[in-house]
Amino acid sequence: MTNLYVGNLSFHTTEETLTAIFQEYGAVERVNVVTDRMTGQPRGFAFVEMTNRNEAENAISSLDGRELDGRNLSVNEARPKTDGPRGGNRPGGGRGGRPGGGGGGFRKGRY
Repeated sequence: MTNLYVGNLSFHTTEETLTAIFQEYGAVERVNVVTDRMTGQPRGFAFVEMTNRNEAENAISSLDGRELDGRNLSVNEARPKTDGPRGGNRPGGGRGGRPGGGGGGFRKGRY
């Protein structure tokens, strides 16, 4: 099984559309258009799982840069998900290097 990353998607591109396009190159196991957890809106990328590695590589070479719904697709093999926090090994999960919340509020002084 080969997992492909498909980026630069139009927010109108559906799982059905991606399935049909990738099936031209081989067997597709699953398509997942990633959506925002809060709004449910598409985030502009998807993952496509193909059964056969040779077919997946053919799909990459044929579809990378191809126009779909007004956008040029970015297609490549997906990188494995890491267990670390987002943003790398920085403290605070990549949010400025400080654990905890930020200040805010009123500050005395000249403005």
